[in-house]
Amino acid sequence: MEYGICNLAVIPLRAEPSDKSEQVSQILFGEAFEITEWQERWVKVITAADNYEGWIGRLQFTMLGHIAYKSLLQTPAPITYRAVTQAWKKPDNSVLYLPVGSSLVFLKGTTCHINNEKFEIIGEIGETEALDVTAKSFLNTPYLWGGRTHYGIDCSGFTQAVFKLQGIHLRRDAWMQAEQGETVNFISEAKLGDLAFFDNEEGRITHVGIMLNSGRIIHASGRVKVDPIDSQGIFSEEQKRYTHKLRIIKRFNL
Repeated sequence: MEYGICNLAVIPLRAEPSDKSEQVSQILFGEAFEITEWQERWVKVITAADNYEGWIGRLQFTMLGHIAYKSLLQTPAPITYRAVTQAWKKPDNSVLYLPVGSSLVFLKGTTCHINNEKFEIIGEIGETEALDVTAKSFLNTPYLWGGRTHYGIDCSGFTQAVFKLQGIHLRRDAWMQAEQGETVNFISEAKLGDLAFFDNEEGRITHVGIMLNSGRIIHASGRVKVDPIDSQGIFSEEQKRYTHKLRIIKRFNL
C-alpha cells in the first residue's frame, strides 16, 4: 500500500481524473491519504480523515512512508484555528497560506517536517473557541461545492469544519453525518450545536446546518448565513419562503 500527504495549502479532490471534473471535497495541508490507483496525471485516494474517495493531481502532493502514515493515524497532529495561518517554506523561501483546520504534522517547536521539506509556522495558530463563535467566523463565506475553507464551503463541509475545531469528527457528506449522533425528538428541544438535516422530494438528505437555538440555524446556502427554522424547515428571510424541509435533528457530545 502507498500513501501521500498534502504539502500545499489546499488541493481539490475531484470525482474523476480530469481538471474539468467536479470538486467533491478538498484536502488541506498536512492531511494524509491512501493511494489506490495511479494514472499518468492523477492518483485516486482515500482520505485518512474521513475515508472520502476521489482524484487529485500527481503534482499536488508528496509521498508518505507507511510508518509515518500509521503514526499520524495513532497521534493526530495539532491543527490551525485561524482562518489563515502563514507557513514559511524554508527550502525556497516561499509562503503558504494555510486554511483553518490544517494539520501541523511532525511538528517540532514551530516547524512542520514533511519528508525533506520544512514549514516554519508564522505567528499563533489560535485556539478552540465556543462553537457559536467558531461557526459565525464563517459568516458570508460563499457556497462552494466541495469547499472546506473560509474562501468557499458547502453545507456539510461547514459543519465538518466547525466540529473539527471542537475536536469532534464528522463524516464528509450530509447524509453520512445524519447517521451519526443521537436523535432529538422535537425541534423545541434543540440547542446550540445540534445538527439539523433536510431532505428533498425523494426523501434524500441533501442539506445540513448547525442549530444556534431552537429557532435559529446557521448554514451554507448561497453563503454561510443565519436563518429562522421551525418544525417545517428553514425559512429564508431573503426569499420570503421555506427553502429546506426539516427531516431530523441530531445531537453530539460537545
